[in-house]
Amino acid sequence: MTTFQTTIRPEYERTLEPFTAVPLSRGLPWYRQLWQQGWLRKAAILLALALFWEIAARFQDNDLLLPTFLSTARAFGEAVASGELPGKAAVSLSVLLQGYAAGIVLAFVLTTLAVSTRLGRDLLETLTAMFNPLPAIALLPLALLWFGLGSKSLIFVLVHSVLWPLALNTYAGFRGVPETLRMAGRNYGLRGLRYVVLILVPAALPAILSGLKIGWAFAWRTLIAAELVFGASSGKGGLGWYIFQNRNELYTDRVYAGLATVILIGLAVEGLVFTTLERLTVRRWGQQH
Repeated sequence: MTTFQTTIRPEYERTLEPFTAVPLSRGLPWYRQLWQQGWLRKAAILLALALFWEIAARFQDNDLLLPTFLSTARAFGEAVASGELPGKAAVSLSVLLQGYAAGIVLAFVLTTLAVSTRLGRDLLETLTAMFNPLPAIALLPLALLWFGLGSKSLIFVLVHSVLWPLALNTYAGFRGVPETLRMAGRNYGLRGLRYVVLILVPAALPAILSGLKIGWAFAWRTLIAAELVFGASSGKGGLGWYIFQNRNELYTDRVYAGLATVILIGLAVEGLVFTTLERLTVRRWGQQH
């Protein structure tokens, strides 16, 4: 009779390296690791656009129609060094922030009413259907009649450009909040404004941030267009007035420098404000990838 003996292997514990301690780019060449940086890829795109601009301008060979990138950069540097462009940008941004803030407050009030009462929902749907398709710049003649030549006219059209897209996005985000979260808020006794602020706003934050970005873009281009139409506000001209004035004097390089300033401010707001806000909120909370 054969007897089988089972050998019991000794137990041991293996300590695993934490997953977060292992770099994802291990084993990649240095240039591949460098290319993983988003800022570098965006900088490469901007550099390629500048190179294309320079080549196209030299091929055109007409500074009145299309100045070179280098001449535009020179005009931009001179305007910044003299303080002219920063001053114009400060005038435009001060008006923009007032209209943007007012539009955010009104959009929050309308959407709060819409999710609280049936009449508020009907009011929001009716007003957005009426005024959202209406271009903000089309209201500028009425604003000039009502408020005169001043910052109040600009703020009025800015509120119109911000209010409706932000209200629509916020309301859509509120309607997309899961019913489980809604029931949890009601079980804790949340009603009215506390229910909106503590339950609906955090859950709908991705849609709200999208509305804020859309509203910012609409407000920024509306402001520049309005300044181009009627120029200075209260004796002070913004970036639109700077572009319009230099176009009349045929300083095309300064016109492009003003347009570049508008673009750079837009890139700065997108990269520094909204991207940071998304990283600290919705991405950190796992609501956005």
